Formats: sequence, structure tokens, C-alpha cells
Amino acid sequence: MARTDAHALARLHSEHGKALYGFLLGLTFGDRHRAEDLLQETLFRAWTHPEALESGHASMRPWLYTVARRLAIDARRARMVRPAEVGPDALEHSPAADDRTEQAVVVLDVRHALRRLSPEHRAVLHQIYFRGASVGEAAEALGVPAGTVKSRTHYALRALRAAMPGYGPADRAAA
Repeated sequence: MARTDAHALARLHSEHGKALYGFLLGLTFGDRHRAEDLLQETLFRAWTHPEALESGHASMRPWLYTVARRLAIDARRARMVRPAEVGPDALEHSPAADDRTEQAVVVLDVRHALRRLSPEHRAVLHQIYFRGASVGEAAEALGVPAGTVKSRTHYALRALRAAMPGYGPADRAAA
């Protein structure tokens, strides 16, 4: 496979490299690293296509600019179809990807705390919070007065708070 002579390639770079780099900086919106990569790829194409240098044109600049522009377009299209590149700090600032571990731990803690309540307190919490019943509906379902439902709800929630340290509003503010 024919390759461009190293001296011819060096001359090509010295004659057109600076202008080509400036052109590529514009195409990459000032991204110096990307412009350098595209410049190297453009010169690589010149190295692998010696016939382009032997075309007899007065200047190689139009050919180089055309190759560089096409490479920049191809690189941009390739970046558009893959996810955006992120830095190492991005994961620290992004939300966790649907991790339900903490939610599962809370459910287990609530179940454990509910088991520690008296059957009457569990029954009233079940009616009010899990079934969504009103105080009147809970009183009717449990066969007790509405005042008893209110009282049991109050003391049941107090017992739950005591059984679950770290879950109350004051505990979260201290954390």
C-alpha cells in the first residue's frame, strides 16, 4: 500500500497545519482537543492517499479543508448518536438511578415497628392510614367511639415514633 513520503507530509503540515487548525477550531466551536484530533486525522488521510498530493493542483489546501470539514461533520454526527460524554464529577451530582433500597429498608422498619404495637393500635392505624378510612368509618369498623379512634391513633403514632428513632422530623433535621 502506497503512503505519502514523510518529508512531503511534514512540508504539508508546516505549510497548511496552522490554517487548517484554525479552520477546525471554528468547526468544533473552539474545542482545541477535538480540533487537534481532526487535524491529525486529516493529515493521516493525506498520508494514506498519496495520489491526492500528486494531483497537480497548485495548492493542497482545498483538498485538506474538504477532508477536514467532512471529518468534523462525521465526528459531530457520531457524537449526536451516542450519549453525551460526562466528567468524573457528574455521577456525584446526578440523581440515583431508581434505587429503591432505602425505600425497602423503611418498609421493613415500619413493619417491625408495627409488630411492636398493641393489636388495638395496629387496627386503628390500619383503618386510618392503610385503608384511608375517616375517623367515623374507622370507629364503625372497629366498633368503638370516634373519640377512642382519635386517642388510639395519637398513642399509636407516638409509639411508632419511639420505636423508629431516626425517622422523625427532628431526627432528619439533626442528620
